[in-house]
Amino acid sequence: MGLSSQNPVQTQHPSEDVPDQVRAGEPTVWFNPFRLPTSQAFEAVELQVVEVEAAADRWRRFAPLLACLFPDVRETEGRIDSPLLPLSNELSERVTGDLSDTVLVKADHALPLTGTIKARGGVYEVLVYAEELALREGLIGQGIGYDALSSEEAKSLFSQHTLLVGSTGNLGFSVGVIGRALGFKVEVHMSSDAKAWKKARLRDIGAKVIEHDADYSMAVAGARASASKRGACHFIDDENSRLLFFGYSAAALDLAFQIRSAGIEVSETSPVAVFLPCGVGGAPGGVAFGLKAIFGDAVQCIFVEPIASPCMLVQLATGIERAVSVYEFGLDNETAADGLAVPQASMLVARSIQPLVDAVATVSDHSLFSWVGALWEEAGIRLEPSAASGFAAVAPYLRGLKMRGARLPTTCIAWTTGGSKLPSDEFEKVLAQART
Repeated sequence: MGLSSQNPVQTQHPSEDVPDQVRAGEPTVWFNPFRLPTSQAFEAVELQVVEVEAAADRWRRFAPLLACLFPDVRETEGRIDSPLLPLSNELSERVTGDLSDTVLVKADHALPLTGTIKARGGVYEVLVYAEELALREGLIGQGIGYDALSSEEAKSLFSQHTLLVGSTGNLGFSVGVIGRALGFKVEVHMSSDAKAWKKARLRDIGAKVIEHDADYSMAVAGARASASKRGACHFIDDENSRLLFFGYSAAALDLAFQIRSAGIEVSETSPVAVFLPCGVGGAPGGVAFGLKAIFGDAVQCIFVEPIASPCMLVQLATGIERAVSVYEFGLDNETAADGLAVPQASMLVARSIQPLVDAVATVSDHSLFSWVGALWEEAGIRLEPSAASGFAAVAPYLRGLKMRGARLPTTCIAWTTGGSKLPSDEFEKVLAQART
């Protein structure tokens, strides 16, 4: 279905504004008062559903190139996706508080190339930029396949260009992996939250790392400023990029295929709830947009944020007329979930998903470590703290639905976002924290 901006999203402030629990740094579930029936929601936002399938088509065109560049996706013929894993009945009951039947894990912590959901956006945008340059120079098209972008001629072209991005770690790595494989120069501006090992692995693949003694928003600003001073470059703007958004959105088609292949019913009488870790918002926003386009009101999309960094919650709750930050509400943006340590949400995403997202849940760092430990010990799932956030949000969300007399989902899906490439010594530190 196409979209239009003729009916703008509702912008007045909801009566509850930002809940007191959020201001106090306490875990909470905020049910979105701006949510509309899906058919109305897509008429109220600017982005177009047709772009989801367009992104999926582009991923298919690039598959031969990815298979050529990366051995770990050759068996899948260049397709980047992750498995949909079941949890044991016992663990599912713990996750849901025994309020839902099934818990599944969309395992992007094990995504090929990067071990993080950011590959879906970061890799995609770099590929689009490479496509533009190659088409301009006649390196692809007219019977020349996209695997030609791995040639020395293509690498010579790309080596004249620089990719710039601001990151807490995972997006930068995704851009670095594909960028360096194609021959681009890569400059990653990293926030004070970024882990030392994430900086080291970027340097190891030949990326230039610029360290900022400031938060994520300032790292993005630094990358933006650096890009403005040079030619032959492409700035990947995590706060405003439609390419990132739709690169992520194509993942909804993959999940929909897996759900149907598993014989899971998805209907308004048997809804599915999907829990999406949220930083600046691009990944969960794109995925939610795609899922709502496919399943409509039969899917519930819940964003999950740390109690210190609920940037999307405060943005949606206060309205979308102006950008707000968590600092305005007395919060410090200090969290062990470095991938979610973002003080200000993407306004592009906030405006695009305001009528679509069902709820935003905030969770404590303690709960993240607890679930990292439980999932490793009982299911062998290796996560970094931010990737465990969805599990911490399931039971509070279901309890909130029950209190409101709303229909409970029959299936809950926690989307994991990183962890399989966590170095062993770093993972041991996380597990030690989980045991305290």
